Amino acid sequence: MAQTLKVHQVCTVAPPQEAAATSLPFTFFDTLWLRLPPVERLFFYDHPNSTTSFFDSVLPTLKHSLSITLQHFLPLAGTITWPLDSPHPIITYLPGDAVPLTVAESAADFNQLSSNLCEAQKRHPLIPPLKTSHEKASVMSLQLTLFPDAGFSIGITTHHAALDGKTSTSFMKAWASVCSNLKVKDQNPCYSLPENLTPFFDRSVITDPSGINEVYANSWLNFGGETNNRSLKVWETLGGAIGEDTVKGLFEVTPSHIKKLKQYAESKIDKNKVRLSSFSVTCAYLISCVVKVEQVKSKRVAFVFSVDCRTRLEPPIKPTYFGNCIMPHLAVAETGEVLGDDGFINALVVISDELSELESGVMNGAEDWISKIQSVAGDKMFSTAGSPRFEVYGVDFGWGRPKKVDVTSVDRTGAFSLSDSRDIHGGIEIGLALNKSQMEAFAEVFAKGLESL
Repeated sequence: MAQTLKVHQVCTVAPPQEAAATSLPFTFFDTLWLRLPPVERLFFYDHPNSTTSFFDSVLPTLKHSLSITLQHFLPLAGTITWPLDSPHPIITYLPGDAVPLTVAESAADFNQLSSNLCEAQKRHPLIPPLKTSHEKASVMSLQLTLFPDAGFSIGITTHHAALDGKTSTSFMKAWASVCSNLKVKDQNPCYSLPENLTPFFDRSVITDPSGINEVYANSWLNFGGETNNRSLKVWETLGGAIGEDTVKGLFEVTPSHIKKLKQYAESKIDKNKVRLSSFSVTCAYLISCVVKVEQVKSKRVAFVFSVDCRTRLEPPIKPTYFGNCIMPHLAVAETGEVLGDDGFINALVVISDELSELESGVMNGAEDWISKIQSVAGDKMFSTAGSPRFEVYGVDFGWGRPKKVDVTSVDRTGAFSLSDSRDIHGGIEIGLALNKSQMEAFAEVFAKGLESL
């Protein structure tokens, strides 16, 4: 892939008019993710274009609309720092700040890269790096890659401590909204976003009477036995490098599959004792398949999933709140129980039990989260990225919906991604990376299990 990618531009895009300096303090929702790996997402668009047409028409429209959109999302052009006089990090935007943008052209096979099975390494040159150091970190970087006469891709990398998946997706939808309504010759930078895409920046709505932010900040300050460790360098290699035989697979559960999984669960357990949702049955089924394929040897299997707290806080906050507003939760099962014939059911029970805990408060135990995750350090861990509720296949820049959307950052971490289905309403698309032989085995186990329901 390295030989097939030609970089045309490495530039920056700024808001059309310099805005006043602004800053956003970290809440505990942000501080928790301070050094976790960046989140990477890749959007593929079918749009046969010659190189000349792309650079003369499509690229200027994308860049101009990006500039206008940044006017509404100024922190995305800013930087994260942790001043000595601040108890926690902050995001600061200063006049002249801009978002790094790489513009490239690829001779690789567009259809193969945007298919449901692809060698993971081949997609990663389409993702831009995020600049981070011990002293400061960028919030976001972007890459546009043309595949002549086939289509183009948009790669986005974001700092997890600056924004969660909901905010990242809202930005992409806002950019798409501006782009699809923009004419290149229209230089008017004033464009009002629809209310459902207008970010809400007021951090005062996040209360912290228990001092959770201080707990998380102190954990980072003392990380690794150091003192006053204010490093902002993210763990880019968490989970290890991507192997040459690593394959990224995208699989789908349809509404019919979800219904059958729920019905099967009801035949095994009292439905009043488990929380049956599309999320719980999909994740339980997926974990039961992967554990069998990987032949997990650890004593326990841990599953980490994040819950959007915007509507669960007291009082609820606006769904367009900018930043992080998710809290991770942990479900743990004995590996032997997940490997057994009732592996799906046993995984479902522990996930359901953890979901039921949300009824007593989404923030219960939040101050103990770091010790919780440390308690399963020796266990096999699975986690999720994304959500079907983000509706990423609705990100249309005016040239049609994405052909494929991939969360490439899960390729390194062993997590799996969840999104809406492109073509089936109510379906869920799952993304995960395994080595080639494991992927072949997983595809068979995944399909056979659904067929037997």
